[in-house]
Amino acid sequence: MIHTFDVDIAEATDEFGTSCQRLIPWATPADETPFGAMACFLSAGTRSAPDCHDQDEIILILRGEAEVRVGDDTVAVTPGRFAFLPRNQTHVVVNTSTTDQLAWLSLYWPLHEPRPAPSVEPLDG
Repeated sequence: MIHTFDVDIAEATDEFGTSCQRLIPWATPADETPFGAMACFLSAGTRSAPDCHDQDEIILILRGEAEVRVGDDTVAVTPGRFAFLPRNQTHVVVNTSTTDQLAWLSLYWPLHEPRPAPSVEPLDG
């Protein structure tokens, strides 16, 4: 079966200092995918909250112009281009337009952040 979804800011909720519409994962755990996807929207002249997670991420600009900051690096990204955000690196997306909304598709993997390894107590004796 083919699933289709509309990318629509009306379906978005506030997350990470942006409006995000979760597209993947699906509604049921049985259909769980190895990655997640969401559409993100950012008002003109604003920036996302700093974010850092143990997942790799690609953002593909759909509409508008962005500046993506990862650590000390900054790159301009325009529609049709994507930026790779490596795991465990703080990143921020800036809408460089003073008039237009920014929209992008975020793909991240693995779907769930890895859990830290449990600490192991040494055995006595």
